[in-house]
Amino acid sequence: MPRTAGLRAASVVRLWRQLCYGSSDVCGIAGIAAANGDVIDPDRLADMIAMLAHRGPDGCGMHVEPSIGLAHARLSIIDLAGGAQPMSNEDGSLWITFNGEIFNYVELRDDLTRKGHRFRTRSDTEAILHLYEEEGADAVRKLNGQWALGIWDARTRTLFLSRDRVGVRPLFYTVTARRLLFASEIKALFAHPDVSRELDPHGLDNIFTFWTTLPPRTAFKAVRELPPGHSLLWRDGRCTLTAHWRPTFAPSADARRTEDEWTEQLEEALSAATRIRLRSDVPVGAYLSGGLDSSLVATLAAREMGTPPRTFSIAFDDPEFDESFHQRHIAKALGADHQELRCSHEEITRIFPDVVWHAETPLLRTAPAPLFLLSKFVRDAGYKVVLTGEGADEVFGGYAIFKEAKIRRFWSKFPASPRRASLLARLYPFMPNLQRQSAAFRSAFFHVTTDDLAHPCFSHLPRWRLTSRLKLFFSDAMRSAVSGYDSYADVTARLPPEYLSWDYLTQSQYLEMAHLLPGYILSSQGDRVAMAHGVESRFPFLDPDVVAFGSTLPPGLKLRRLDEKYLLKRLARAIVPTPVWRRSKQPYRAPGSKSFFARQPNGYVDDLLSSAQVRRDGVFNPRAVRLLVQKFRDGRAIGEKDDMALVGVISTQLVIDRFVNNFKVIHGTPYRRTAQIHHG
Repeated sequence: MPRTAGLRAASVVRLWRQLCYGSSDVCGIAGIAAANGDVIDPDRLADMIAMLAHRGPDGCGMHVEPSIGLAHARLSIIDLAGGAQPMSNEDGSLWITFNGEIFNYVELRDDLTRKGHRFRTRSDTEAILHLYEEEGADAVRKLNGQWALGIWDARTRTLFLSRDRVGVRPLFYTVTARRLLFASEIKALFAHPDVSRELDPHGLDNIFTFWTTLPPRTAFKAVRELPPGHSLLWRDGRCTLTAHWRPTFAPSADARRTEDEWTEQLEEALSAATRIRLRSDVPVGAYLSGGLDSSLVATLAAREMGTPPRTFSIAFDDPEFDESFHQRHIAKALGADHQELRCSHEEITRIFPDVVWHAETPLLRTAPAPLFLLSKFVRDAGYKVVLTGEGADEVFGGYAIFKEAKIRRFWSKFPASPRRASLLARLYPFMPNLQRQSAAFRSAFFHVTTDDLAHPCFSHLPRWRLTSRLKLFFSDAMRSAVSGYDSYADVTARLPPEYLSWDYLTQSQYLEMAHLLPGYILSSQGDRVAMAHGVESRFPFLDPDVVAFGSTLPPGLKLRRLDEKYLLKRLARAIVPTPVWRRSKQPYRAPGSKSFFARQPNGYVDDLLSSAQVRRDGVFNPRAVRLLVQKFRDGRAIGEKDDMALVGVISTQLVIDRFVNNFKVIHGTPYRRTAQIHHG
């Protein structure tokens, strides 16, 4: 019977750290499936998983048999001694490699035990295997967690891949020469010589419109992303993609339910979501941003634990972005052991290439960089797991873009009203450049046409149009490559059939949950920067029961007039300090493009933005980039467009430099030879 390679000796862990970029601890998975019983080369598989060692040197393993090779790099959080992977069922007919956490594994295990299943470990991984034995592909519908997984069924010679509902955990794949390769990160796929690293112009067009690609498209032509809430079945060289979940909304028609009853139900759901995410065999900390959402999570965690969790936050030297006063306030109210990391412009510039290496995509904001530093700070403090407040704005209607759309619709009825432009400016007090603009400028920017009102993505058009203006920096060759492609039409074609029957707020929520949340918030600002340093983030607001509850809320309990997250604030009044729930919404922001000119010379910035290099790489117009850089050097750059343009150009040039021009494989052959790899 085939069995997993034993790769958990201390010497192997040390070798992992030599092979990769320092020591970090979060799970990474990789695999190769071949048609016709072809032999899998263990060296190729070893190279792939070696690229992911930063995600999990607590343990590592490989399983190889004809047609399949599975590999795993492990972060030990649940069942530290018994959860090694790849893992098989009793007779070796099923093998799994799994990244993530299944929070309801205890309940699943109890139910499966009653049905006659026998467990060898206490791990959530084994619970998935037995559940798959019972229900096949439908097993993932019963999982409460965040996952990316691959299961090989030797009986049917099929590979099953799956990704969690909202896309917390990433999973990428490519098909080449009747083989399917998959991995947690794109760089692992690029370790295989058959995988092209050519950029996809349509993927770049997506990013310079929506801040993210539209899955399965990525920034690279050969690589596909398994969309959130989807599973993929590979059999005989063919892929079948199936959705097991997508955001949907069905507001309750129960007019008899009072606000007190709604609030009580919300508290029960959010408390249960927090409680189940405290399951861990290692300590669990919490992030504090200074806002409502993270404060609520930390407060509920303290209530469930009986003692405050250790809390972590990031502060900025630049007062425009600093929220440390509010972070310290809630930490003091909780009585938490609080640690604060200060971040400077220079540090953002210094670590930005590493951030892009882990994000594996162009970025239009520097915001992931401080979070990259924060995750290292947390890891250095001895923590592997943190609770965060992400998801609350999407589920409970917290973004300014929701209020903006409401004002713009009302404005369309009174287009001559000067008060509407002033009201829109008040939505963004944290954007000083917008405050300095004239009423005429704001009126032009937020202008509503008849066609806009009829567009199904009305709420997001101003954001997308502003971002799309960055494509003016594209080279002639790049513009030609995307000629005829319409990103707006692409995203509209993906809307679910019932979308047009939803109210306007719900439509806006869907667009956020389906695209920006998984593609940017949970990825570039989430999984990628956290897992770069072995930190697992957990999100109570994205618990399936909390999301389902939010989908039933009447719009007026989410956005009441212009008061965002109305019901969530109602709950907060009883359990968090008053200044927290009364405070105006302040989105997480970080110092932007000026960071790259905080000191001279600029090193990699000057090299990558030189006209010669820009011309060689071919994505951007060298003259346009040169003028943009000079604008920043002269201190004339203002506004969102300039800021996003420079970050977008620098990050794209970094992607080309790291992944296209100078990609280096971390060969896993030395560590592979220390293992006992058994072939079926």
